[in-house]
Amino acid sequence: MGNEILRMENITKIYPNGVMANKDVNLRVEEGEIHALMGENGAGKSTLMKILFGDEEATEGQIFFRGEELKPKSASDTIKLGIGMVHQHFMLVDSLRVYENVVLGMEPKKGIMTDTKEAIRMVQETAEKYNLKVDPMAVVGDISVGQKQKVEILKVLLRGAKLLILDEPTAVLTPQETQELFEQLIMLKENGHTIIFISHKIREVMQICNNITVLRAGKTVGSMSVANATEEEISRFMVGRDVVLKVNKKPARFGEVLLEVKGLSYTNREGRRLLDNVSFKMRKGQILGVAGVEGNGQNELAEAIFGFYPDASGSIKFEGKEILGTSIKSIREEGLSYVPEDRIKTGAAGNIPIWGNLIADTIDSPKLAKKGLLDYKEIHRKSRQLIEDFAILCKDDEQEAGMLSGGNMQKVVVAREFSSDPKLLIANQPTRGIDVGANEFIWKKIVEQRDAGKGVMLVSADLNEVMELSDSILVMCDGHVAAYFEDASAVTELELGNYMLGLKKQEEMPI
Repeated sequence: MGNEILRMENITKIYPNGVMANKDVNLRVEEGEIHALMGENGAGKSTLMKILFGDEEATEGQIFFRGEELKPKSASDTIKLGIGMVHQHFMLVDSLRVYENVVLGMEPKKGIMTDTKEAIRMVQETAEKYNLKVDPMAVVGDISVGQKQKVEILKVLLRGAKLLILDEPTAVLTPQETQELFEQLIMLKENGHTIIFISHKIREVMQICNNITVLRAGKTVGSMSVANATEEEISRFMVGRDVVLKVNKKPARFGEVLLEVKGLSYTNREGRRLLDNVSFKMRKGQILGVAGVEGNGQNELAEAIFGFYPDASGSIKFEGKEILGTSIKSIREEGLSYVPEDRIKTGAAGNIPIWGNLIADTIDSPKLAKKGLLDYKEIHRKSRQLIEDFAILCKDDEQEAGMLSGGNMQKVVVAREFSSDPKLLIANQPTRGIDVGANEFIWKKIVEQRDAGKGVMLVSADLNEVMELSDSILVMCDGHVAAYFEDASAVTELELGNYMLGLKKQEEMPI
């Protein structure tokens, strides 16, 4: 370390609608380091990296790469210079094999045909060099999330990337896979690569990074050495105040059974069995965490309970009443609310104003209508109150939801579902893409829900979130329940990881 590889000076980005995403942002990265880029959601991290990668153009400012000014016009420009980006949402073709994904667009040729043997050799050689163990012949749709991430890293390495940008790389990994990734990143660093590590997870940053740059409200707050920082200092740096990293909650007081699921099974149109004979009970006053490697049925379980799959088999009883096969509207009327995993597809309508998204579930409520006409004064009062309560960064409630940052769009969805006073809240990845301060706020709201005698089902890929918040934990693996822990504090992260990966399975469920 020591030589500067990247310097971004006074980067300002103003969008045509007047939204300022970055204001005089500075970032300096040394060669051969792992540099964390942190900050609240909407702080401008993604925009800054899009500018570096050529996906966005800065309004003002300069970028210097290896001492020379860089004016990237497209991602292909930056890839040629040796800058590669691994996005949070993988850009892979599931139907192709690993080696085909890795060499896509740069296939070695034998005449006019792809030299398959050479393509496989190139992929194997790079995989072995960096200890990224993955079968080049495997079909991408059949491999794990952790393996897919390795394929993405191989793609940028094979294209000669010396500076790698990793966007929230551990969001979908188990503790074991995260540890393996960290070992691989350290190996890359030792081989002379430089890594920009975008993360919300302070403990991970402290474990693997050398330096941190923090953004707040589109501006650089400053940089610090990891060796000289504490978790609390980094949190304060990010949000401008002290934040609680742990959840303070009273012991749970479970009430009567609220939800009872028996033999729930669901097979999709492609014939894949996504839920396999799932049975469990949850009670009033209980936060039930649902843990699992993504893609093992947790999302489908949440969606099935909320009425997305009326053709599923088995039974879902809410307060003793069968709700499987009924409509989403009637399920809402029974007292369930739902924060969906995908805020863009099913959580919010990007082309309508924020106020419209905030009242979408209560638009036919007598409180919001007078003599059959919408009471816009009351609607705007309610939406502005929710914007304030949930700290949604926006111009006003007339702004289209699609113009918000991902985290602020998530806050809109969370605000709507939490404010409906549900008996059972199903929170599916409620804090994904949300900053530490908003995270704390949402956790408090979840605990308040439980303390009021309501039920919360928390589905999260963030194991720290599951373990901190949950009273009890249900572990999903391959569409079935692999384990259940009545007392969440009685299980370690490592043990949960073993059940999540299918290395262990409880023979008898204590449910």
